[in-house]
Amino acid sequence: MAFEYAIALTGGVATGKSSTTTMLMLFGFRFIDADKIAHQLLDDNATKIAEMFGQEYIKDNKVDRKPLGLLIFKDARKKKELEEFLHPLIYAKIEEEAIKQDRFKKPYIIDIPLFFETSRYPILKSIVVYATKKQQLKRLMNRDSFDEIEALRRINSQMSIDEKKDKASYIIDNSKTLKNLQDECERVKELILKSS
Repeated sequence: MAFEYAIALTGGVATGKSSTTTMLMLFGFRFIDADKIAHQLLDDNATKIAEMFGQEYIKDNKVDRKPLGLLIFKDARKKKELEEFLHPLIYAKIEEEAIKQDRFKKPYIIDIPLFFETSRYPILKSIVVYATKKQQLKRLMNRDSFDEIEALRRINSQMSIDEKKDKASYIIDNSKTLKNLQDECERVKELILKSS
């Protein structure tokens, strides 16, 4: 059965899921990365994306993700269209990978940015990487060179980080220093290993 030993890792945009993933991998957890799978599937389906949104979103036979992102975050209908096409493909691929991971009979982590938003995955435990909305905004503007309006559009397209925090089995607080993040990852690792 897929997802038996899975724990979903989620958070908001720019809360620090990548840094958290790196640390948890160093602590020995195996990972499935939904974003990586999504990027691969986008490129594999570049022809379909061109049919749906236009040839200008394809560059060197791959999806030009930044312009496509700007388009779908401005237009809720187009965002829904993309999600309806892509999400079942992502789910099928993650399920396939999860079946392989479950054979080890040990907890593993699936990084799913929209875990709570889609309610698609039958995973009982979740980790939320937390940072304040103010920190998300600052980090997103610095990281992706978005202006405040575009950064807020990305943040507000997801469930609020406080709401996710309330739904989490485990919370990793990434609102302080890198050392604090490391301590938080260590703490959650121990909790996961105890409960398994």
